[in-house]
Amino acid sequence: MGGLLRPDEGDPVIVVNENGQSPVMLVCEHAGKVIPRALGDMGLSPEDLTRHIAWDIGAEAMARGLADALDAPLLLQRYSRLVYDCNRPPESPDAMPKMSETTRVPGNEKLSAEDRLARISEIYRPFHDRAARLLDERAARGMTSLFVTIHSFTPVYKGVRRTLDLGILHDHDARLADDLLAAFGGARDIVVRRNEPYGPKDGVCHTLNLHAAPRGLPYAMLEIRNDLIARSAGQEQWAKRLSEVLGALPVTQARRVAS
Repeated sequence: MGGLLRPDEGDPVIVVNENGQSPVMLVCEHAGKVIPRALGDMGLSPEDLTRHIAWDIGAEAMARGLADALDAPLLLQRYSRLVYDCNRPPESPDAMPKMSETTRVPGNEKLSAEDRLARISEIYRPFHDRAARLLDERAARGMTSLFVTIHSFTPVYKGVRRTLDLGILHDHDARLADDLLAAFGGARDIVVRRNEPYGPKDGVCHTLNLHAAPRGLPYAMLEIRNDLIARSAGQEQWAKRLSEVLGALPVTQARRVAS
């Protein structure tokens, strides 16, 4: 198989508010559920292609609202995580999963080296190259970036109910996560936990470690339970809640980075 994306199918990355002045830079790796036409339905039902296995439900709309509230740049990945999960490196089996939760993904079961390379070259590389370039552009303008990725998680995974509303994830650098956890510490209406429902051991910190960690930038991954942001009212509520917390952090964080 040669190329994957046809000329009229569009770039894998959408940049929103590219010149936003907030210290916060937002990234949403699982924003879209588009399947390239060359892959058909990947052997999955229409229902499967709208479930959480295909994308992070509600994450794009909430992230757009958050970007607007903060005046922050936002990078969105258009194609389904089933085609390529841009929060995984090319060597990871989960980058092009043969199984997602308990669902077989037939379209990923017999990939040739050429098939895999097409997805890496046409989806993964352009997305992360654009993220790196935006960070470079902001650095060239003398802007410190707080790197925040936006995700959503399913309330029930492999039959187990998850008992939190917001997860704040990090790897070795806990600066931003610590401040966010402290800011949410007084919340009475939501349950917030560190490195849940996933953590570094699950391989979910790839984007953070690829872009923020080498530059010494504070980072955090936000996981919101998807039933809370599946509709517009919840998306607006969470964009407002997160913008109030993130908007109060940059001065402190910038000083700590410079020190």
